[in-house]
Amino acid sequence: MVNATDIQKQLDPSASQWQTIYVLIGYTVFILVFWNLPYLKEVLWPFKILTVGLHEFGHASAGWMTGAHVESITLNPDEGGLTRMRGGNPYISLPAGYIGSTVWGSLMVFAGFNTTASKVVAVIVGLCMLLVLWWAKNWLTRGVTVLFIGLIALLWWLEGGFYLRYFVLFVGIMSSLYSLWDIIEDLVVRKVNESDASQFSRLCCGGCLPPQAWGVIWFLFSLLFLAVAITGALAAFKET
Repeated sequence: MVNATDIQKQLDPSASQWQTIYVLIGYTVFILVFWNLPYLKEVLWPFKILTVGLHEFGHASAGWMTGAHVESITLNPDEGGLTRMRGGNPYISLPAGYIGSTVWGSLMVFAGFNTTASKVVAVIVGLCMLLVLWWAKNWLTRGVTVLFIGLIALLWWLEGGFYLRYFVLFVGIMSSLYSLWDIIEDLVVRKVNESDASQFSRLCCGGCLPPQAWGVIWFLFSLLFLAVAITGALAAFKET
């Protein structure tokens, strides 16, 4: 019979797990600081585009599953993205970008505690990027997709996948907190492209909740998933 002491012992991080947690904290601070700083933010640009690609894949996959015809996915140099589709259920496909980013990010953070799990998730992400490539309609989308598929393959081979784990963790935390980054841009930088939160605010209740409120809701949803992912990893990968 499992008691509270056994559960606490199982969830108590090992030395290597503490190291991974510190890496996640460091990544989060690094992304927050560099996200909108002039010049320095260019360091994150390729990873922002990748994150936007996974975000748009969330829209496209949800649209496809609700009967939409996905026409294209386009990524822009200004770190925006657009998924064009006909049909489907907008109440599902519109928030699926943030929700998809959360699910993918949490899965990658969970897997990032273990090298073998990171390899498995990297393959799944690579397959999703192939679908993005299929729907891609501009050269930036195609180029970034091919670049990161190649990078995943290289990191898989290099040092037995040791560095792949840290790549998976970085992309995972960036995707998990995508709604936070989007809220910051909506409130501070005011992107030219309209955010999903703005569109969903008008669609869901005619603007009764402002876009920032939806962003906060999705951010709290992201934090919950992230906490579950880390807790699950502590229990699943205790010996690694």
